Amino acid sequence: MGILENKDDIKALVDGLNFKEKVDRSLELIEAAYKKFGDGLVVANSLGKDSVLVWALAKRVSPKIKGFIVTTRFKPEETKKFMKEEIARFPELRVFESTKEIPDKLYLTHPDQCCDILKVEPTREAVKAMKVECWVTGLRCTEGRTRTDYKEVEERDKGLLKLNPILIWKEREVWQYLALYQVPVNPLYKEGYRSLGCAPCTKISTDENERSGRWIGTSKCGGECGIHTRPLIDVKGGI
Repeated sequence: MGILENKDDIKALVDGLNFKEKVDRSLELIEAAYKKFGDGLVVANSLGKDSVLVWALAKRVSPKIKGFIVTTRFKPEETKKFMKEEIARFPELRVFESTKEIPDKLYLTHPDQCCDILKVEPTREAVKAMKVECWVTGLRCTEGRTRTDYKEVEERDKGLLKLNPILIWKEREVWQYLALYQVPVNPLYKEGYRSLGCAPCTKISTDENERSGRWIGTSKCGGECGIHTRPLIDVKGGI
């Protein structure tokens, strides 16, 4: 059985593997998927610490691997600047953004709808435009309450494989890799943020949950934008 078909106990791997073993496992997962899907393998880069780590790992597997960034009109200026720097370094990163008109402060009144329009729909567009067969994410099962039931390899959308190669990494291990390999990160982390999103919906939090600073004061507090929970393709292959 290959690494992509593994049925290993995720919880056991979190504490059972050391840092180097986790790095090797992540590289093995990406390499196996790249051998299988080639250009159909694409990295989703949110410009957060976990995404830039996965992007760095993917580039170790092959410099030819491509990726996409979904940005919004509400991203902090620091994130926009960092995005421009990353695109300059890696022109194979494509940017997708919704230009739809939305009601003022929709993120306060209907945060799920806001995320659907600004995050989920552009992700669907990216998957279709880049002919993605396998998308690679920076999901980690230790990041928060909404991310404990994922697997390293999933097919939540029929015909679209989802690879979560750093699922078993802890937060300190992410920073360990980024420091050791001198991977550039979003400067907002220096201010105390642990999870980054749109400016109105991201606060600094001291809660143990990394994502506790997201959507504070709304029904989505500490939750998800939707790209990991909503369908990205329909049964006919549309968006």
